[in-house]
Amino acid sequence: MHPDEFSLGLVPWQMRAGTSAMALAEQARQAESWGYRSFFLPENHFTPNVPIPDPLLILAAAAATTTDIRLGTTSWLLPIREPLLAAAQAASLDQLSNGRLILGLGRGYSADMLQAFGVPIREKRRRLDSVLERMLSAWAGEPVFKEQALVPLPCQQPHPPLWMAAFGPKAIAQAARLGLPYFASPMETLTELERNYAIYEEGLAEYEQLAPATRAIMRTVFVSDDVQLIDSVRTKLAQQSRGPLSSEQAPDIEDICVLGNAAEVAEQLAHYRSRLALNHLVAVRPRVAGVPEPALRESFAALPASMSHSGLMAATAQ
Repeated sequence: MHPDEFSLGLVPWQMRAGTSAMALAEQARQAESWGYRSFFLPENHFTPNVPIPDPLLILAAAAATTTDIRLGTTSWLLPIREPLLAAAQAASLDQLSNGRLILGLGRGYSADMLQAFGVPIREKRRRLDSVLERMLSAWAGEPVFKEQALVPLPCQQPHPPLWMAAFGPKAIAQAARLGLPYFASPMETLTELERNYAIYEEGLAEYEQLAPATRAIMRTVFVSDDVQLIDSVRTKLAQQSRGPLSSEQAPDIEDICVLGNAAEVAEQLAHYRSRLALNHLVAVRPRVAGVPEPALRESFAALPASMSHSGLMAATAQ
């Protein structure tokens, strides 16, 4: 992606226990019709509220209902995967989608979840390195046993875009060492993101890696003309972010979420872009109770149009 282009993605607005793969795939189709350039799924294990243990399977369903939108993972957990099988699965989906796959890679944060897959938490970064190294070798067409190579290879060469979901200095440093785009979480303030990018850029210089063209973040976004609903969402998000902290210690909700009517949201995102040099935003629904599904749908429908009218997405190209 050229740095002057701006691409808008999203995580599904309807994602809960009982949501079928086809319902998620239909959201990808709808997102494409609204003008989104990418559709992302997380990977969640042993979480009954949002169970997505294999996002690539669901993205395969989304590939069948869409034509142009890119299909990605927010954090595909490499430490728990067998390298050659993972390489083959990703290559197959990239072929199936005609080269639309983006792999956001992650390590996992739950010690219990990692242990369930036989991975000690202290080994997760080393495991990611070793799994990725074997996958890259397989994607390059190198023999995996005797003279046999991986088949099929990815449609995108040498492989699908790889982004590194990172939360914390060690993970950011790992992304820099590998020369992969740092894919920022929706949980940190704008000031923290600026600091993270400074750490990342220092790491790129230390490891003599070229700065990737992609600069992507996830962000909680909610667009509505209903002032009372916006205020309700803002209050709930503030309570959620505060947790046990005092109001003096808690971050300003406007510094971690983007809320308001279409014009206000477009203005806030232009501010984000100017401070972080973003070229890819992945919008996330507000994860609070009491927001009607139609309001979430309307919010996601309004976002691309508001950004286009503001000129923020005028240079966007698929």
